[in-house]
Amino acid sequence: MKLCKLVKKSKQQSYIAFTAKQNKLQEKKFASVPSNRRLVFAPHCMRNTAVCTAIEKDSYYICAECGACKIAQISKLAKNLNYMALYVVKGGRTITKIIQDQKPQAVVGIACFFEGDLAFKMLKEENLAAQFVPLTKDGCSATDTDLKQVERALSLGC
Repeated sequence: MKLCKLVKKSKQQSYIAFTAKQNKLQEKKFASVPSNRRLVFAPHCMRNTAVCTAIEKDSYYICAECGACKIAQISKLAKNLNYMALYVVKGGRTITKIIQDQKPQAVVGIACFFEGDLAFKMLKEENLAAQFVPLTKDGCSATDTDLKQVERALSLGC
């Protein structure tokens, strides 16, 4: 049991180090992209599904800013900063399709470390600047993030 916890903690530490390094490496490029050429991706697991009024579209949701979760605050901030859009996504393949359709130059992603790691690799292939904000509580439902970290990432260069 102790070994399992140690391996899990070690893997999480690796994700933390990797994402911090990637954020730092891409910070300058990201900051140089006008906010109206940026997208935000938030995971659907942050939604408060009991009261959420988001509009479901194919494999993502459009936040209705009902205030039931932090996504509403993130959506409002992105709008105030003139971001292209915020998508509440159900999975990684959705991100690829949206990027191909919208053609942003930069992306802010909010996700668990595992998904963030995969997204950085995918976005590198797309030659997009990215900033990643990890979930502070992950799992597959009722997840959470630090709004100050999200605000910092969204505001870079604005």
